[in-house]
This record gives sequence, structure tokens and C-alpha cells, in this order.
Amino acid sequence: MRSDRTGTETATATGETAPAAKQTGGPSRRTIVGMVAAAVATVSVPAATATPSRPPGRAPSRSAGRTATRPATAAATRPGQSLATGPLFIGTYTSSGGPGIGLASYDTGTGQISATGTLRGVGDPSYLAVHPDGTTLYAVNERQDGGVTAIALGEDGGHTVLGTRGTGGSSPCHLSVHPGGRWLLSANYGSGNVAVHPVEASGALGERTDLVTHSEPAPGPGQNGPHAHQIVTTPDGGHVLAVDLGTDSVYTYRLDETAGTLTQVSYATLPAGAGPRHLVFHPSGQYAYLANELNNTIAVCGYDTETGTLTPGEPLPTGAGGAGSSFPSQPVITANGAFVFLANRGHNSLSRFAVEENGAGLRLLDTVPVGGDYPRQLALSPDGTLLFAANQRSNAVSVFHVDQESGQLGSAGDPFASPVAVCVLPL
Repeated sequence: MRSDRTGTETATATGETAPAAKQTGGPSRRTIVGMVAAAVATVSVPAATATPSRPPGRAPSRSAGRTATRPATAAATRPGQSLATGPLFIGTYTSSGGPGIGLASYDTGTGQISATGTLRGVGDPSYLAVHPDGTTLYAVNERQDGGVTAIALGEDGGHTVLGTRGTGGSSPCHLSVHPGGRWLLSANYGSGNVAVHPVEASGALGERTDLVTHSEPAPGPGQNGPHAHQIVTTPDGGHVLAVDLGTDSVYTYRLDETAGTLTQVSYATLPAGAGPRHLVFHPSGQYAYLANELNNTIAVCGYDTETGTLTPGEPLPTGAGGAGSSFPSQPVITANGAFVFLANRGHNSLSRFAVEENGAGLRLLDTVPVGGDYPRQLALSPDGTLLFAANQRSNAVSVFHVDQESGQLGSAGDPFASPVAVCVLPL
């Protein structure tokens, strides 16, 4: 068993469907949704045997200095449809009925999603990230014995699981690749620590080089310890930030890019009980927007590139009701830095904020229904014209067109059915 959010105990993922969590406060780290009655018809893609090298036909190693690519997709020309498609990966909880990593493609013009298969053999891949060169996918394994898995992306869709490394903690829920491409960073929610793994030339992961536990400040009200929820590199590449829901803090580290170790520089504290979850940076790199899960707010934070200090401002309402009725999850920002979108679980909506004062201010414009239940995570398409929302409880991915001038969101059609969708990654 492990505790979550406000001290609620939840079942640890062990490969079978877990019993329902006892509710004593906020939502559990994962809400058990049971087996899906009617799953999407997909072609199963079994995991291949792990190998330290890339499959035939793959690009040369990272040390060869290749240019960034992304997996190729085929696009059939049909009346009324765009000529371009992009690959889409969907993270799930396999211990709660999810099939594995969902494989799909999306029409970059219409936003329509088409299933292409399922990558099986990766346990509880609840969060996904791609290497900067676009050839390797990484997934957390959100289980008691936490892990991170590397998957080589074949240009023909023949993806290969390269192997899994332990994170040294429990229930990892977020990961990111350092911009240099040599290090994978992961956050262990259950044990409240962050890990570093080297990325080999093949894209596979080496043995963990560091594990840092958040020991201070003391856990916030209702928390039984630290709960690391996100780890990202700042836009200038100078620091690594770890958001911890349990201690109501954001920690700043320096990464030794030779040894793969983290040194703490400082930490910023939020109001007690705020429950910070995820942040996203303004393109200028001077401000970040931090979603606070437990008090249902978002805060503008100043970032000092020299010292790495993060300074949170006054938390702002999300427009999604009061604390305890809605739980913000993922903020995203448009490439031009003009609009921030925030997913609200419980209220089942998307908040739209205008970014003002060159990034120093947010102004709530409106909220719109997300078209699903419990939007766990958001992602923008690479060109910023589409917004994807993974709706955990309604087993679907919603897609919205993003107006580039106003930031207004328009539905791209009926949600795409996907069992226990908790993360979506469009490339």
C-alpha cells in the first residue's frame, strides 16, 4: 500500500486490477476505473526482446551528431482530410485495465485520431516523454518498485523495448529528458525522491547515477511525506526543478552533466496545503506557471537564471470552483507565450488564461468543458494548433483546435476512445 495526496492509502500496482481506494480526502494518485467493457479495436504490438543496439534501419547513434528526426507516418489522401499525420502515444495504467502504450496517429488538420496498435509489455506507463532527437520514447512504470523504460521508435511502427531500469523509489509519475539528451530525469511520487539515469548511444538507459530524497521542509497538512510530482530542466538549461506536492515546495538543483548527479541549490515554498503538481515555463524563461492541485489555484513564479531561485506569486483561482471540488492537473502554454491552458479534474474543464505583462501576469478568460471525465494531462501538437486531453475516468482523449490569435478552443469532434488514458504525447 502507498499513501497519496492527502494521506489516502491506495493499492500498489502489481500487475492485476487493484482494489478501489478508500477515499478520505482529495483524489487518489490513481482512480481505479476497472476493466473497460468495450476496448478500442487495435492491433497488438508485442514488446520485442531488449537489445543494447537499435533495430536495422534506425538512425546512427547520438554520438554521431545526427539531426533531430521524428518517426515517419503514412498519410492517405482522402477528400476533406489533411495530407499530414503525426504519431500519437497514449499512456495508461495496465494494472487498472489499460492495454499498454496506445499507438495512434492524428490528422494535423482535422485533429482526428486513428488507432494503429498497442505496445504491450510495459507496466503502468502513466507518463511518457521523447528524446530530443525523436527516436526513443521513455515511460515511467508507476509501481511500488518504480522503473523507467526505453522504447526505440521504428520508422515503420516496429517499436522495440530496449529495457527497464529501477528508479530507486516507488510510484514514479513523471519523467523528462535533459535537453542535451544524455540524462533522463524521473520523479518518484510515493517515496518523494528524484532519480537520474544516463542515456546510452542506443537510447537505452544505464544504471542510475543519483537519487535525491526531499527531506525538508516538513510535509504539508494531511501529507505523510514528500511526493515528487514533476522534474524538468529550466529553459536556459542551467537548473533542474522538482515539484513536490507533499512538501508544498519546488526544489532547484544543478545537474553535473559529467557525473549525472544533482546538487540542491534552493527550494521555494507554496502556501501550506497548496499541493503543487506541475509547472510550465514561459518561452522567455523568466516565468513559470505552477498548478496547485489541492487548493485549486495556479501561481505565476519568477525564475532567476543566475541563482536558480523560483519565487511564487499569489495563487490565482482557476475558475473551476473552490478547493476540494476540482483538482488542477497539467498546465501548457502556447509557443508564442500568449495563452496558458489548464486541465481541471472534477470540474472537467479547461481554463484559458491570457499571459500579460511580458509573462509576469495571468488573466482568466474562460473555462470550457473538456468533453470527458477527469482530464489527467494535456499536450499541444508540435505546431500548436491542436490541444489533446487525456480523460482518465471516461477512457478517452479529447482534441481541440486552438485559435492562434485568440487562444479560443474549439472541439475537433467526438473524443477518441482509449482505456484508462492518463497521458497523451503527440509528435
